[in-house]
Amino acid sequence: MNMELLARLAFGLYAVIILAGGALAVSSPSLIRAMVGLITALFGVAGMYLLMDATLVALMQILIYVGAVSVLIFFAIMLAHASPDGDEAAPASIWEYARSGLVFVVPVGVLALTATVFPVDSLPLPKNIGPEALGQGLLGPFTLAFELISVVLLAAMAGAVLIAFERRKPR
Repeated sequence: MNMELLARLAFGLYAVIILAGGALAVSSPSLIRAMVGLITALFGVAGMYLLMDATLVALMQILIYVGAVSVLIFFAIMLAHASPDGDEAAPASIWEYARSGLVFVVPVGVLALTATVFPVDSLPLPKNIGPEALGQGLLGPFTLAFELISVVLLAAMAGAVLIAFERRKPR
């Protein structure tokens, strides 16, 4: 087998993993199963990064999103104490299914039409940037953006803890 065929097969496998995980994430009535679908989709994205020869980004995808963000979402689910008879537990009407199908079909149709009318040739592999150069970039010209991301994550965690404590207070 030539390498291009193997790359196409790997791409197809990762695409199926991403689509299956995404479908499970949005269609599961259980939040825990939905989170498992999200984790599956994030692993598929890491596989796509490996196909693009971005090993460091794939590793960061697994460490940050699959590891840390998934644990944060799991804690949010456990702290929220959502009632099983809430608004989101009601069965969807046929019109809601039709609208969600339309919201899916229209962008996919536009993208498919654009891809077939204006095909793009494959691009050469980009230069692989090592961890040293990436670290120099994050601690050099992009330091402010890097620090602002950490402030946003800290604010999100503080908000989640505040909401969790407010829900535990007796009313």
